[in-house]
Amino acid sequence: MLLYARQFSDNPPALLAYVGAVILVFATALTFHEFMHAWTANQLGDDTAKRAGRLTLNPIKHIDPLGGAMILLLGFGFAKPTPVNPYRLRTGAKNGHALVAVAGPLSNFVFAALAALPFRLGLVTTITSFDHIATASGQEIVGLLLAFFIFINVMLGVFNLVPIPPLDGFAVFLGILPNAVGRELSKLHGWGPGILMSMFAIGFVAPQYSPISWIVGPVANQILRVIV
Repeated sequence: MLLYARQFSDNPPALLAYVGAVILVFATALTFHEFMHAWTANQLGDDTAKRAGRLTLNPIKHIDPLGGAMILLLGFGFAKPTPVNPYRLRTGAKNGHALVAVAGPLSNFVFAALAALPFRLGLVTTITSFDHIATASGQEIVGLLLAFFIFINVMLGVFNLVPIPPLDGFAVFLGILPNAVGRELSKLHGWGPGILMSMFAIGFVAPQYSPISWIVGPVANQILRVIV
């Protein structure tokens, strides 16, 4: 993400505001995302995450150093996976794991919708870019931060629902499939990270051919139209 900050290199206020927004928004979004995994698992009978200290809104407990660095530098990364023992879930391993998995992305959509309320109620306006931060009013700065928060949360929510392991969408996908099909697809777990990294690499080298943009972009745009 900070690679894109070069466009603000001759605008120190914009650069400072952009970096601050990236850190604040991603830390908040990822923290709530992982907290909701832990909270849902605990509600369903598995206290593994709670015993690991993950049933908390403290970002330090959830942010992965490497994943955080990747977010800052490249615009994508990851938090520490929330530990879950699906066999301790009252609703069963298959359905329970799917419920725990979907709780994270749903939290991103809920918080994006809440952040959009001031816009829907006409309480705030926003500037279109961090470039104009130095001359923006306090209300416009708040609006810009809220708009950034909405965008990042929606993108994170949609991305995490992509059915490729180790993303949440894969566990959700397995939860709705017949057991026999799910067992076969579970064999893809080891291939998932490589597939994701390849997709990101394509997008980084040739953005116009990014598989991630093709998958996430249209869905995210539809959700943004609904909530904003």
